[in-house]
Amino acid sequence: MPDITSNINNLVHDIASMAKNCGRNGDDIKLLAVSKTQSADAVRQAHAAGLRAFGENYLQEALEKIHLLADLEIEWHFIGAIQTNKTRPIAENFSWAHCIDREKIARRLSDQRPPHLPPLNLCIQVNIDGEDTKSGVAPAEVAPLATAIAAMPGLRLRGLMAIPQPQADLQKQRQPFFRLHQLLDTLRALPGLADLDTLSMGMSADMEAAIAEGATIVRIGTAIFGARRPL
Repeated sequence: MPDITSNINNLVHDIASMAKNCGRNGDDIKLLAVSKTQSADAVRQAHAAGLRAFGENYLQEALEKIHLLADLEIEWHFIGAIQTNKTRPIAENFSWAHCIDREKIARRLSDQRPPHLPPLNLCIQVNIDGEDTKSGVAPAEVAPLATAIAAMPGLRLRGLMAIPQPQADLQKQRQPFFRLHQLLDTLRALPGLADLDTLSMGMSADMEAAIAEGATIVRIGTAIFGARRPL
């Protein structure tokens, strides 16, 4: 069994060290625990170790955990692809959605966000490497989508998210993250988008590169919980 508490302590130390090495403050980087396929008990252990943000990909599994862990203060992030028939429970149960790639999905989330809840935080997923097999918006198409989302009630567009192609070399890992940061800076210059503040990028294998290029959320699973359980 993995020692979740030790893993989290090591990660927090590593994030702080990586941030310091590039002149950043580690407190500006949120550690998002990717808890998909992990048990509610494992999430409870991670919460006891200090984590408050958890990311889920599979809606039914996530809703079960949200119910089982309702006694805990948790910020739930939906980090999987969103189908139109899944928007209502996401709008009703999550604080963040990271993989927005269509105006239709954002519009449904806006319409279905309960008025008593704060705005749902969104990140646009960018296909930063132009991969045919990967979801996300082409960089050239991000600005009109961002402008449309920023005008929708019940939503708060926070920034961009990407999953680049795997690379072993640190400098090659940094290149797509640099481009994503440049894209965010371009968006901030547009009317109504000056407050964008989020780069959701970097996982266990490329966290150092992402932090060096300005990540504000890193999505970490295996390094916290160990190998994923089979579905």
